[in-house]
Amino acid sequence: MSFEWLKQYMPRSLYGRAALILVLPVVTLQLVVSVVFIQRHFEGVTEQLTRELSRAVNLTVSSQPDPLLMNRLNVPLVPIPEAALPEANFVHWYDLSGLVVIRELSETVEGLERIELPTTKIMRLYIRHEGVLYLSEVDRRRASAASPHQLLVNMLFFGVLMTLIAYLYLRNQLRPITRLAHAAEAFGRGRTEAYSPSGAIEVRAAGHAFLDMRARIERHIEQRTMMLSGVSHDLRTPITRLRLGLSLLDDEDREPLEKDVEEMQRLIDAFLDFARGEAETAVAEPTDPVALVQEIVGDAQRAGQAVKLGEITGQATVGLRPRALRRAIENLIGNAVRYGNHAVVSVTLTERSLRIRVEDDGPGIPPEDRDNALRPFVRLDPARNQDRGSGVGLGLAIAADIARAHGGVLRLGSSDSLGGLRADIVIAL
Repeated sequence: MSFEWLKQYMPRSLYGRAALILVLPVVTLQLVVSVVFIQRHFEGVTEQLTRELSRAVNLTVSSQPDPLLMNRLNVPLVPIPEAALPEANFVHWYDLSGLVVIRELSETVEGLERIELPTTKIMRLYIRHEGVLYLSEVDRRRASAASPHQLLVNMLFFGVLMTLIAYLYLRNQLRPITRLAHAAEAFGRGRTEAYSPSGAIEVRAAGHAFLDMRARIERHIEQRTMMLSGVSHDLRTPITRLRLGLSLLDDEDREPLEKDVEEMQRLIDAFLDFARGEAETAVAEPTDPVALVQEIVGDAQRAGQAVKLGEITGQATVGLRPRALRRAIENLIGNAVRYGNHAVVSVTLTERSLRIRVEDDGPGIPPEDRDNALRPFVRLDPARNQDRGSGVGLGLAIAADIARAHGGVLRLGSSDSLGGLRADIVIAL
């Protein structure tokens, strides 16, 4: 049996689900106990008391009526005129036992015309005997239990009280889990927040494991940065010597070799930029994404690139790393104008997400090759026109890394308007 339809009605947060697990059994138990109490115990007691009262009333009425017997049985009978007879029985809508009293007395008391239950203390019986109408006011407690609602009120009060106490205790137990989730989410978006394990033993173990993992990742990034700094320094020295040596050659022999050295220098710089991890170490700051994209497009137009600003939706300030995000957008624009004739950049900002889209009119990338296109140093020669410009194969990989560092993703698709590649940087807010 599938319960997929039920998931849309269930709370999504941990606190909401915990409250549902806590409250649902308590409410169900109270309902079951209430129904059992009303239908069995309470109704049974009312029926028994009502039958006893009906015997006393029948005996008093049949005695023509005897004042001595009325005093002993405490069932007074007072003759009243016909005009005093009410049109119908009277009982309050919330008086559950009153319905049982009226039903039982109507079946067992001879000559009973009407019953009125104005309060929980008295009841009025209108009885006709040998053509005379009598009114009998008796104590309500003789027909039903006194204060029958007390059990229900106590159940409701203490049920709510104990549920509240249990929820406060449960919230304290769930708080360390939510703190761990927030710390993990922040680290996934490139932020390091203060966190100390607390709570139950299992939660503390998960917290210590997270801290160890975060420390190892940060240590690995630091070691990689130091190693690459040394590699950069060691490689630049021989490249500089090669350039000095090439300057002594003739122009005919020097130019092809200088192009190779420049290509080597460009490859090294691109590799170092990709591995440096600026997006991971930079600090997020309040940024207007629309203004940032407009500035990037303006700089690209001044540099002679065929790019224009598309549709802009939404306006707000978002916590971003502007330098890293600028680098990612510039890489996407560079790829777009390299493999197409022109590019269009658009921004869509909502309460939940930020989407920056770069489209071109180039050949695009087949769907089966889009995952590989995001890998470092991957060139898709059949998909992209390499004659339009040389690439290292890091532009999309760097943009994807920066998007992940912001807690987002880089998605590739086909442009509906231009027909080429569509690259979307989607960041959850």
